[in-house]
Amino acid sequence: MTLTTLIAVAAATLALGLLVSSRGPFDRAFEGQSGAHLTVRFAGSEGGTQQRLADSARTAGVAEAAGPYPLASVRLWPLRETPPGYTPPPSTLVGRAAPDGPVDRVALVDGRWAAAPGEIVLERATLPPGVRPGARVRAERVELTVVGIASSAGRSADAWVVPEQVAGLTTAGPDLQMLYRLTASGTAEDVRAGQEAIAAAVPGGAVTGTRSYLDVRQVAQQNTAAFIPFLTVFAFLGLAMSVLVIGTVVSGAVAAGTRRIGILKALGFTPLQVGRAYVAQALLPASAGALLGVLLGNALAVPVMAQVAEVYGTASVLVPVWVDVLVPAAALAVVAATAFVPALRAARLPAALVIGRGGGITGARRGLRARHALGRLPLPRSVVLGLAGPLARPTRAATTGSAVAFGALAVTLAVGLGGTLVAVQTGGDPDRSGAVTVRTVLPPEGGPEASFAVRPADPAAVARVLADHTDTRSSRRTSRTEVDVAGLTGGAPLVAYEGEGAATAMISGRWFAARGEAVVAGRFLQATGLRVGDDLVVSERGRSARLTIVGEVFDLGDDGMTLRTSLESVAVLESPYLPAVFGVELTSGTDRDRYLAELNQVLEPLGAQASATESPSSSVLTAMRGLIAMLTLMLVAVAGLGVLNTVVLDTRDRVHDQGVLKALGMTPRQTVVQVLTGVAAIGLVAGAVGAPLGAALHRAVMPAMGRAAGFTIPQAFIDVHGGLLPLLMAFAGVPLAVAGASAPAFWAARTRTARALRAE
Repeated sequence: MTLTTLIAVAAATLALGLLVSSRGPFDRAFEGQSGAHLTVRFAGSEGGTQQRLADSARTAGVAEAAGPYPLASVRLWPLRETPPGYTPPPSTLVGRAAPDGPVDRVALVDGRWAAAPGEIVLERATLPPGVRPGARVRAERVELTVVGIASSAGRSADAWVVPEQVAGLTTAGPDLQMLYRLTASGTAEDVRAGQEAIAAAVPGGAVTGTRSYLDVRQVAQQNTAAFIPFLTVFAFLGLAMSVLVIGTVVSGAVAAGTRRIGILKALGFTPLQVGRAYVAQALLPASAGALLGVLLGNALAVPVMAQVAEVYGTASVLVPVWVDVLVPAAALAVVAATAFVPALRAARLPAALVIGRGGGITGARRGLRARHALGRLPLPRSVVLGLAGPLARPTRAATTGSAVAFGALAVTLAVGLGGTLVAVQTGGDPDRSGAVTVRTVLPPEGGPEASFAVRPADPAAVARVLADHTDTRSSRRTSRTEVDVAGLTGGAPLVAYEGEGAATAMISGRWFAARGEAVVAGRFLQATGLRVGDDLVVSERGRSARLTIVGEVFDLGDDGMTLRTSLESVAVLESPYLPAVFGVELTSGTDRDRYLAELNQVLEPLGAQASATESPSSSVLTAMRGLIAMLTLMLVAVAGLGVLNTVVLDTRDRVHDQGVLKALGMTPRQTVVQVLTGVAAIGLVAGAVGAPLGAALHRAVMPAMGRAAGFTIPQAFIDVHGGLLPLLMAFAGVPLAVAGASAPAFWAARTRTARALRAE
């Protein structure tokens, strides 16, 4: 009873706490800053006059607006040595005279606001490592001094300068930014309606990009939100097992104390008083479990919520107190209701009848027909008696079967969740391919502080070396950079491919095959409001390229914001790509260590290096697997204890029958076989029921986890219960039931015949 309540309360506290606490920091920061529900970027050459854009503040559905602010996309270069080929991402730089205003009151974290040309304030969320007030950066040919670090909850910009500074940082003329708070903004439909009204109020084609605060909030909450679906399932499983075990325990206590109940009634106790006594007995261990569950749930929430605290710079992101009170109170209410029903039912029986029952009816004559029928089979007598036992007490057998079914369900669910998470982690990187990875830049020999004096190796020369090696089956070259995408602060990572296409999981559409085609992940589509088949424009220093999205790819890298296309599709950008990386597939039977040694002898003079492809890792997925394993083991333990409880009750009720059988010559070994055979039969049936339910629950939970995290998980990653696995899961109920029944079986075998007969 303590353990089942502990599991239910711990899982429910963690799930509800994460749900509430993950939203709290963003919502508090956003409302405290009067964040923009809608951030809109307008083309500077087509947006009309600034007055025309300012007039859009009076559009129907707009509560408040700020701007227009001049905007430019620039790359902020640190004035220090960087690795060869290093290119900083494009930063959305906005000209604002002050951090406050009616919308998006930017919070200063360190330093002060920019007051003159040559000064810049950086957004904390995109702050380069090691940059502090007083550092200097270069935008185009202009050097700027960092005077402050600030935070915009709605991520309206990556950096801010005084308005007159923006024009000197772009050759094509600055764009304009407007920030809007809407009268209705609770749903995506509300924000979309406001966006359409604003677009209709400005010149056609003026809007080049928009971003909803809902997208920003979703990205901030996605890592923690992914925990909630499976935690909710485990919370309900724990609660259901609590009801089952507590009901069985109290029913057994009532059955064992039937004579005592009759005496209490004869002494004047009312049915309500008798019921309250048994409820109190049940609440004692349940209260201990609820307290321990709250402590465990809060402890498990600490590492998960630390990610949220880091994002918003808060030191105390904890499970709310009302969650710590509500969850155990609700669990104890369920316990009380579960315990009260059997106690009150027994307490309502007439006192004389209850006293006359004594220790209860053993049910020795029940299932007699089943024993006779099974006796015709060529089976040992102990096995026949064991198989007939569940038929003699169908209600108790159903209780035992329910506990085993829950255990089999939990194991099947955990195996499915674990298998899918491994597939997600392995298949979540489209760039990871082959057994060998070749990089065209050697790391500095003196560690991170050493000088980056080595120039990148020539990718064409590396490609020739790979092609000339007889054990190279294929290779694919990728190069990374950052490009500006209208509507996205900070732009987006872009991976350009040269060579064979990636073998990766597609959600919809197809992999790019022609010039001008690209694939993206679901998070990119959510953030930009685009769909497969739509066009988008990427730009770099005034040059632009139009790409058509032809597929949605499963991609966990870079928060799912990476664009993937061919190198020729973005050649017009003349972008300063990062050094190339090659993924190499080897011919069958090749010794990878020997291949690496031979390859590096040729590559190192060129300035390149080959290494074994590393296995991907994710702290979030690792934490999920750990939680799943822990909760599953706890549920399996509870299932075993549930079996133990019902078998103990059954063995005590049938102690006289066991004495008669022992007097007739049944050995201790046959007694053990009898008890375990009946339980194993129940376990086989329960496993056959629980395993398919666990597989079905897994197929429902995993897509929900993916949606909560902003990804669509490929169906191939979800269908992990294949081959002989379903059959093995169905048989999992047998060892679970036998393990729970072993102790009472050996206890029954050791009971002396005379003592068993005196139990009458």
